[in-house]
Amino acid sequence: MLLDTFRKLMLVSVGALSLTKEKAEQLVRELTEKGQVSTNEARKFVTELMEKGDKEREAIRNAVGQEVRRIREEWGIVTKGDLADLNARLARIEEHLFGSPATEPENTAEPGAAQ
Repeated sequence: MLLDTFRKLMLVSVGALSLTKEKAEQLVRELTEKGQVSTNEARKFVTELMEKGDKEREAIRNAVGQEVRRIREEWGIVTKGDLADLNARLARIEEHLFGSPATEPENTAEPGAAQ
């Protein structure tokens, strides 16, 4: 019985990233109904587990974001923001040279092409 409880707690710990609040509350109900842990202990454990999952998700999000930025810089990938800045700069140059911005050419990119 104790081994089964320990096994469940380990599985929940390992799956903290994908653990939903509903699943955690279901585990609390199961453990308290069986009398294996008190309600307060179970709720405290679930709260700590959810907080740890949130922190781990944030750490993963930050790591992925950093890696995407590194690859973008390394490969010289242009972002939509970069293009918008360049278009705005071009419009200011055209306005300065011609008195008003030139009309934008139609989009000649093929359908489905990256913009």
